[in-house]
Amino acid sequence: MSDNRLSVFKTYKLYVGGKFPRSESGRVYEVTDSKGKWLANAPQSSRKDARDAVVAARKAFGGWSGATAYNRGQVLYRVAEMLEGRREQFVREVAEAEGLSKSKAAAVVDAAVDRWVWYAGWTDKIAQVVGGANPVAGPFFNLSTPEPTGVVAVLAPQESSFLGLVSVIAPVIAAGNTVVVVASAKAPLPALSLGEVLATSDLPGGVVNVLSGKTAEIAAPLAAHQDVNGIDLTGADAELAKELEIAAADNLKRVSRPQAVEGDWTADPGMHRLTAFLETKTVWHPTGALGASGSSY
Repeated sequence: MSDNRLSVFKTYKLYVGGKFPRSESGRVYEVTDSKGKWLANAPQSSRKDARDAVVAARKAFGGWSGATAYNRGQVLYRVAEMLEGRREQFVREVAEAEGLSKSKAAAVVDAAVDRWVWYAGWTDKIAQVVGGANPVAGPFFNLSTPEPTGVVAVLAPQESSFLGLVSVIAPVIAAGNTVVVVASAKAPLPALSLGEVLATSDLPGGVVNVLSGKTAEIAAPLAAHQDVNGIDLTGADAELAKELEIAAADNLKRVSRPQAVEGDWTADPGMHRLTAFLETKTVWHPTGALGASGSSY
């Protein structure tokens, strides 16, 4: 084979509505490794890209939230299967993005796949843990059940390009929400590659939408958007988080604030991210006589 082959560089694109558009603005920015070596040009998302992603997420919400929890678990597990199949690619991208050795990057990728599987297993169990029957004084059943919040904007961690990314996306969609995620500004390539995995899995288009670019520029219109129901501020610094929280208050978005302890993404994730974007619906139902069909009324 000739050593004079033309190098074929990968073109990274956004992932919105199950498709791979370029940024509406036509802008890109250089992504470099920890030593300043050029890796790729990533699309620099605009406010219009953010609005388009919200439209796609809203369109997908009805079908995804209406699917059975068991089906959502199957879909998420399929994503984990495909991540495992592209393990070597993600090991390389994580090593370059975070300045890790190949062995350490491999451990990060393995942990990310395991975490995706962990959240996939929770889809049909979370209702039993946070829902239930409430004791009331009177001839009624009083049942509380969790329901997804809606469209959630997620600011991915800046320092953990893949394990942190998976840790903030997977629980939100496992709970039945749809997501617009803003990738790490300095290390967006693993997130954009994740979009390629999601596109070829069973996950419906629009359930996860991946944007890259300047976090503050993209996050501002998402925080103020009237059709976004929640926002996870993990990837924002303290000053930006305060500004976004004020903007989010305009339509009473559910806000998940940055946690100081989340620097170690290898720690046990617990359940707080599964419940962060769930609402509780309580239903009263009379007890007693049965109708002719055999159902209570």
